[in-house]
Amino acid sequence: MRLATWNVNSLAVRLPQVLDWLATQAPDVLVLQETKLVDEKFPHAAFADAGWQSRCFGQKTYNGVALISRQPAEAVVNNIPGFADEQARVIAGTVAGLRVIGAYFPNGQAPDSEKFVYKMRWQDALREWVRAELSTHAQLLLMGDFNVAPEDRDVYDPVAWAGQIHCTPEERAQFQGLLALGLHDAFRLFEQPPKSWSWWDYRNLAFRKNQGLRIDHILVSEALRSQVRACSIDKLPRKNERPSDHAPVIVELA
Repeated sequence: MRLATWNVNSLAVRLPQVLDWLATQAPDVLVLQETKLVDEKFPHAAFADAGWQSRCFGQKTYNGVALISRQPAEAVVNNIPGFADEQARVIAGTVAGLRVIGAYFPNGQAPDSEKFVYKMRWQDALREWVRAELSTHAQLLLMGDFNVAPEDRDVYDPVAWAGQIHCTPEERAQFQGLLALGLHDAFRLFEQPPKSWSWWDYRNLAFRKNQGLRIDHILVSEALRSQVRACSIDKLPRKNERPSDHAPVIVELA
């Protein structure tokens, strides 16, 4: 199976790119972040016409997540159970026996902001929910835009970014807290090219200069670790006209 995550930064703008990518890459599951669509405007028909099942959880203007799959998703959950949140950030479902959680982690804005406090609270709640999900779903993947570069090698300029949002000790500790549940960073299960990023700012020719961060991740449970055959970042969509600032990340399972 092939599963992927992609922050599309507006599905209304990039639907043709997503459909083209699905036709070319043919994953079994794709989770999307920042769809920026209310549920009533989600293009279910366009996905169905291309042979895909789609589930969504959105809100006006911001956030929004979706689960696209060949087979129907079962036991779908929106957001973190028990955590009151007006923002549409999580969608989970079981596809072909795999528990797939697609998440758009809060940005956090700045370490001294209220949005950062919310980010920490949100991640605390996510971690405890994922712990509970693992107790009933051994084969689990947590995929999405985590808005954190876990290590200095995930940042094009670690010195300049030190202590900045996406690279604070608190955010990195939260990432380690997820790994402590028994999850594994699929990308780091393999030797990877240096300077591998999944996000590049639109400004300052960042993509052309390859000045980016690796903030989009796929974590797999211990039961799936031995089945992971590859994990890669597909930079080609970032070269599209009017691209998302993020690139898809793909994992292949035996």
